[in-house]
Amino acid sequence: MPKYRVAHIREQGNDIIIVPVDAAFEKSSSATQQGMADALQRAAVAAGLAGTVVPVWEHLDGRMAFMAPRNWVPYFQCISMDFVWANVNRELTL
Repeated sequence: MPKYRVAHIREQGNDIIIVPVDAAFEKSSSATQQGMADALQRAAVAAGLAGTVVPVWEHLDGRMAFMAPRNWVPYFQCISMDFVWANVNRELTL
């Protein structure tokens, strides 16, 4: 069973479950990406974590890429993978 280290944080009144995924995630189809995000969301609920899952990965140019709700885009544009790894505090199992 795959395990994912996650950063479960609260930002501006929102519970966010940031999940670093492999960079290959970016090359997956939209359906595959959404399926993975849905599976991670179910795993988070099963683990008792409140919030919305946001997959993040290292883009080829070194920036952090993400799949987040539109209203959270400005926040995710301001954080980095270093921030995510510094805030890892839970683990999810699929």
